[in-house]
Amino acid sequence: MSDEQSQQRRAGGGQAPPRWAPRDPGAAPGAAGQPARRRGWRRLVPTWRMVLGGFLLVVLLLAGGLVAGYLLVDIPPANKVAIAESNVYLYSDGSLLARDGEINRESVPLSKVPKDVQHAVLAAEDRDFYSESAVNPEAMLRAAWNTVTGKGKQSGSTITQQYVKNYYLGQEQTISRKVKEFFIAIKLDREESKDDILEGYLNTSYFGRNAYGVQAAAQAYYGKDSDRLTLGEGAYLATLLNAPSLYDVGAHPENKPRALARWNYVLDGMVKKKWLSKQDRAAMQFPAPGKTKPRLSMAGQRGYLVEAVKDYLTANKLVDETTLATGGYRITTTIDRKKQSAFATAVHDQLTTELSDSRAVDRYVRAGGASIDPRNGKVVALYGGVDYTRQYVNNATRRDYQVGSTFKPFVFTSAVDNGASTQEGRLITPGTRYDGTNKRPVQGPNGPVGYSPENEDGKSYGQITVTQATDWSVNAVYAQMAQDVGPGKVKDTAVALGIPEKTPDLTATPSIALGVATASVLDMTQAYATLANHGKHGPYTLVEKVTKGSEDVQLPDGHETRQAVSREAADTTTSILQSVVESGTGRAAQAAGRPAAGKTGTAEEDKAAWFAGYTPDLATVVAVMGQDPDSAEQKPLYGATGLARINGGGYPAQIWAAYTAEALEGTEAADFDLELQSGAAPPTLEPSAPTAPPSPSTSPPASSLPPRTPPPFSLPPLPTFTPPPVTPPGFPTPPGPPTFGPPEAKEPRDRHGGGDLLGYDY
Repeated sequence: MSDEQSQQRRAGGGQAPPRWAPRDPGAAPGAAGQPARRRGWRRLVPTWRMVLGGFLLVVLLLAGGLVAGYLLVDIPPANKVAIAESNVYLYSDGSLLARDGEINRESVPLSKVPKDVQHAVLAAEDRDFYSESAVNPEAMLRAAWNTVTGKGKQSGSTITQQYVKNYYLGQEQTISRKVKEFFIAIKLDREESKDDILEGYLNTSYFGRNAYGVQAAAQAYYGKDSDRLTLGEGAYLATLLNAPSLYDVGAHPENKPRALARWNYVLDGMVKKKWLSKQDRAAMQFPAPGKTKPRLSMAGQRGYLVEAVKDYLTANKLVDETTLATGGYRITTTIDRKKQSAFATAVHDQLTTELSDSRAVDRYVRAGGASIDPRNGKVVALYGGVDYTRQYVNNATRRDYQVGSTFKPFVFTSAVDNGASTQEGRLITPGTRYDGTNKRPVQGPNGPVGYSPENEDGKSYGQITVTQATDWSVNAVYAQMAQDVGPGKVKDTAVALGIPEKTPDLTATPSIALGVATASVLDMTQAYATLANHGKHGPYTLVEKVTKGSEDVQLPDGHETRQAVSREAADTTTSILQSVVESGTGRAAQAAGRPAAGKTGTAEEDKAAWFAGYTPDLATVVAVMGQDPDSAEQKPLYGATGLARINGGGYPAQIWAAYTAEALEGTEAADFDLELQSGAAPPTLEPSAPTAPPSPSTSPPASSLPPRTPPPFSLPPLPTFTPPPVTPPGFPTPPGPPTFGPPEAKEPRDRHGGGDLLGYDY
């Protein structure tokens, strides 16, 4: 190109490179050389460059945090669980009740744990242990979120993390501990083999019964070394790792359905992982654990009391079970030393001395009892059995014996509280008459409901009042009354009084009146204490104070009460229960020498006899039960102590009277201050020709006891009466399907009970 041509191009013959110039305000958007401006909502949306940059920044921060955490968090020395302190349990006056908490552990190499048992543990806790990393970030985030939001404990940790928690850290549920656990687990996984970690986990985990490690657990539950465990036994021990107190079928027989479900889950998991064949799985049978061997320091009543207090603390989430087992707690209970001693003495003097080695049936006899101060809800005495080292199951807290007719007062309480009427429209009061004919069909709005209960000994009573039906515990009357009130309402009332809602066999049918539910002695004591306290129910407790070091453990407010049922309903029930003691089946309770109200009860086939009663100052329930000490099977008490049968008006009422007299000695006897239902004054019964009175066999068996020192009172005779002719009602035929009362409207008052004292949910 010539110089002339070049000059011409620079002069305009060609396009010169653009130079910067101020933007023309009037230029159109998108004009050449000018980017489009973001307007409106688009200005709020980050560009892809911003998103990418933010993501990279977060990744860098997380990576930096992980690196820093890994470098800064070292593997600490082992914690001091092996030399943990004892827990100290005190009576309410501060005197020593018991010491507990010594760690029971014997470490064993992994080679001493059968491969099947190892696989059972993995199936229960971490099925991918050998193939997964040391931590599970998803589970960690979930656990942290639950801790922050107060939703409770949901660990989901790997076995490596659990081992780190057990061996290096502690059981507290905090984010800082979780962070440490995370990094220590990663380091540990790099420095130790999977076998070493599993061995450490098996030797440090808590299995309940004060057993730390698989070797101690094998001895505690099956009386053998860990290398002799069968697959079924190992699967049961693996079941316990989740929550020992919830799956121990020895301490709590009612746990068996839950334990079986968890045991099956473990075995099914082994099948899924191909550690167990389907054929061998089908042949597996649940291996019931053997008798426990409590330490001698827990002999007598101490062991029962300590275990009940532990259950109260852990079930109510006041102290974690594993943390409590490490020790260091000072626990002041509500147990009154004098009353506790009086209970043990009463059982010994009234019952134990009557037992003989020459009668085989006497081996079945055992007793349970509980006593609550109704004014403040404190459990002041708890009798669990003859000796914790001989009879491990606590007879005061077990839930596997029917309560019998001690449930009947709740039916009447519900009737008054709900203003219920009979099928004929008559208001139910103590003087309301019912047909007490044996096996009388229960009537609903549409005729018979398909239930015809038998009275004790098949006796018929004809037309009798509610008071008389309570005195003589007439099943026909109370089953009909439950139908009249509405079985659902009866159940609601029982729960409001203090019976746990999930009590076995607490079903809303007319049979509820006969006490087929298997509430514990302590459950029944709570309910009767509510009646004694004029229908007010509070948070009953076994613990006064808990401290660890200089810190107090926060306990529920013991002063908050609610009106579970109306005072009129509770007090009118008290009035008819006074009649039971004065002239009914509970006359032996008069030996307490104080105004008293109570009710006798007998379980089906006479496998248990009950007396539940109270004074204005003290509510107490006593049960005498039959159980084979070898097979643990419930047994009838026919022939025990040389008597044809044991009824609630016999030994249970005698124990109740002896205990109450001693427990309240030195205090002034108080009368009941009652506000009765309108028209509830009990009628005066005029004796007539004894054409159909209760036969002597249905009266309290106290009169047939072996000769002994006469009580300081004479039992009045049961009133007799002549039943008027009863015309069987005409029943519609054919009857429709069984009905259990009309639809029930919900009460505006809080109908829920205060919950199970020990917090069990099953």
